[in-house]
Amino acid sequence: MQTEPIGSIPRPPELIQAMARFQAGTIPREQLDQAFAAALRDTIVRFEETGSPVITDGEQTKPSFATYPLDGLRHLAPDGVAIPFADGHVRRLPRLTAGPFRYGVHAAQFVTAALAFTHVPLKQAVISASALSLLYPASGIAGYPREEFLADLVSEAESDIRGALQAGAAFVQIDFTEARLSLKLDPSGGLLRSFIGLNNQVLARFTPGERQRIGVHVCPGGDLDSTHSADVDYAGLLPDLFQMNVGRFYLEMAGEIDRRRVLGIVRRLLRPDHLVFIGVIDPIYPVIETPVQVRDRVLEAASILPVAQLGTTDDCGFAPFADDTSTARDAAFGKIRARVEGTRLAARELGI
Repeated sequence: MQTEPIGSIPRPPELIQAMARFQAGTIPREQLDQAFAAALRDTIVRFEETGSPVITDGEQTKPSFATYPLDGLRHLAPDGVAIPFADGHVRRLPRLTAGPFRYGVHAAQFVTAALAFTHVPLKQAVISASALSLLYPASGIAGYPREEFLADLVSEAESDIRGALQAGAAFVQIDFTEARLSLKLDPSGGLLRSFIGLNNQVLARFTPGERQRIGVHVCPGGDLDSTHSADVDYAGLLPDLFQMNVGRFYLEMAGEIDRRRVLGIVRRLLRPDHLVFIGVIDPIYPVIETPVQVRDRVLEAASILPVAQLGTTDDCGFAPFADDTSTARDAAFGKIRARVEGTRLAARELGI
């Protein structure tokens, strides 16, 4: 049975300190790069020690899962779309002030850096085009209409995915956390469908074979041990989500109250060419799950979904923003190890 992580791992304290000192102008870029390399190397070593058959770079060198393409860009203001979380804290996207829009960083560079340290299959997470569409202000930009921005965005998002695959990523995961949040902002589903339509414009540029290596991840957010949309029912999201033209779906599930009901919805929507990875680890839950708990969650899913189309994953990344220290680094790797071992226990019981 396939099992994969979502993406981010809490950064070592030394890296967080180096990033803060660099922003304050007290250390040179060379020293920050050394801290990045040390964190990346340690992350990959520890990922391999968990026995995970697919790993990530832990997003160690990203400022966040969402904003890495903006690194080094000008024409950005800090007062963009606000994302409120249940505990009261807010993350805010920047606002684009001029065009044309181009990525400052593409994901291929993360793949290349990570593969220098490992031969284990690597998954690369990328941010969705729909999330970055929120950079464009409602008031518009003089001389750069929204239609032109979206055309540039689709091309850049395609390049981000294609570059990661060409650099050697085994799989590419589109982070689409705003999917569930969109239903909180617009319960009619119109915003969600516009997001999916935009992402499908990107995906239409790939062959069916390439799309089997591309997946989408959704969750209710997971930052500083809080969520932004856990109160939004999956029933309103999944029918539209499964219209995305990808081969792999990574679904938060461990944190759901009524998993069997949600799994039943997934079963009705699943096509023969789909793989669905069910979350069996809750990154926000403070206790490390046991392999037996994971096994039981897998067996529950296997009683509803076709085993041949079932895999396991974590509900969300463990630290999607670089300053998130709410989960200990050791705890994150402990949870990953439990997922790997619990999935193996379940596979043995299922005879696969």
